[in-house]
Amino acid sequence: MPIPFDLARRLVSEAIGTAFLLCAIVGSGIMAERLAEGNEALALLCNSAAVGAVLVALILTLGPISGAHLNPGVTLSAALEGDLPGREAGLYIAVQIAAGIFGVLLANAMFELPVVDYASTIRSGPHQLLSEFVATFGLLSVILGGVRLQPASVAYAVGAYITAAFWFTSSTSFANPAVTIARAFSDSFAGIRPVDAPSFIGAQLLGSIAATLLFRWLVPRKE
Repeated sequence: MPIPFDLARRLVSEAIGTAFLLCAIVGSGIMAERLAEGNEALALLCNSAAVGAVLVALILTLGPISGAHLNPGVTLSAALEGDLPGREAGLYIAVQIAAGIFGVLLANAMFELPVVDYASTIRSGPHQLLSEFVATFGLLSVILGGVRLQPASVAYAVGAYITAAFWFTSSTSFANPAVTIARAFSDSFAGIRPVDAPSFIGAQLLGSIAATLLFRWLVPRKE
């Protein structure tokens, strides 16, 4: 049986995990951009590999404590399914957003960039929003199906999915509102203009809700 952890420990777990996730996304993006010398395919390959790997590590480490949501979309799904009370879900989401921003600022500082460095990378258009809906719907499907059918494999499935989704989506698969907000603070390969973030978040939340509703029917939970 899993060890029950109180809310404070679960929130710290979410903070640590989301901060490290964003530090890995942005830090590996900056490193890849510098070393790839203009080869965007190579930079994306390095960035996606690093993010997939860190997700596996974080979910394996923190999953038993807080569930390793690290994503407001996942937390929203858990609240809709009755797995997390509304107040706790709100705290999870607040911590994820704050810790994500901290992780980006930390990455900026480690690479001698301005600590607050607002992004100028344009990510807009219907194709990008469709991409974020698809990316998030797929991520939640992997999580929900994995938790209900193959719980021991969820960490590896999520890491593999995100690594692949960097490549098969035109938006490079943010699939996470906290990630989207935080990446607006990085004027790098991994960034997104602040003005483009709200529409990304809307598409991600719709993808999360759609996947949650589908899996209520597709893989009903045992009472």
